[in-house]
Amino acid sequence: MTTGILVGGAIGALAALWTWTAPGDAGLWPPADGSDVVEAHLLDNGFHSDLALPRAALEARDGPLAEAVRSLPPGDWILIGWGDAKFYVDQSPIHHRLPDGARAFFRPGNASVLMLDPAQRPPSALSRENGRRGLRLTQAGFDAVASRIEGSLDLSRGGPRVAAVRAGDDARFFASRETFSIAHLCNHWTAGVLNAGGLPVRPFRSIVSSELSAAVARAELDTPARRD
Repeated sequence: MTTGILVGGAIGALAALWTWTAPGDAGLWPPADGSDVVEAHLLDNGFHSDLALPRAALEARDGPLAEAVRSLPPGDWILIGWGDAKFYVDQSPIHHRLPDGARAFFRPGNASVLMLDPAQRPPSALSRENGRRGLRLTQAGFDAVASRIEGSLDLSRGGPRVAAVRAGDDARFFASRETFSIAHLCNHWTAGVLNAGGLPVRPFRSIVSSELSAAVARAELDTPARRD
C-alpha cells in the first residue's frame, strides 16, 4: 500500500510539472489591434532557440544591454541566445564534446554567456534551415523582454564584458550572472524571456526548443480575435 501511494504521488508530481504553466500578462501580449508593435522572431534549430530583435529598438533604450548592442559590428537584427560559457561557444563536432556536455548539464555553478549576434539579413532569410515564428510585442512587452535579457548580464565589473568570441564570427558572448545546468538550460532561459514579455509558457516542457514555438501557437489561438 505504501509503495503504491509513493508511486502515485510521484506520478502526480510529474504530471503537475508537465502541465505547469507560468501565466502570461495579457496587458503585454498580444498587442491590441492598431497598437504600436515591435516585430520579433523566435528561431529554432531543433535543439536550441534564439530570439531575433530589431537593433534600432534595442539601441533606443538606455542601459547596459543597449551599450553592448552598440559595440557590435553592423547588422539590423540582433540574434540573442544564452548558454554554457564553454559548450555554447565551442563549434567542434558534437561527438567530440559529449564529456563537456555532461559537465555542463550536471555540474552545479557553471558559468554562462549571453550571445549577441548582429545579422544583416532579415530573420525570414536566416530561417531557411531553422524553424521561425514571428512575434508581435507591445512596446511595454518589448521593454520587459529587453529588461529580462539585460538582467542576465554580469555587471560586476561595472558594465557588460565580452567573455568569448569565435574566429571569423561577428557574435559576441557576454558574461552572464546566471548559471547553466540541466535545471536551467538555454531553452528554459528563452522561455523566461518570452514569459517576461507576457507569453504564457510551460517551464518544465521548455527543456526542448519546440515547446517554445508551441507556446506561441497556443497563445495566438487563445486570443479573442482568433476565438471569434
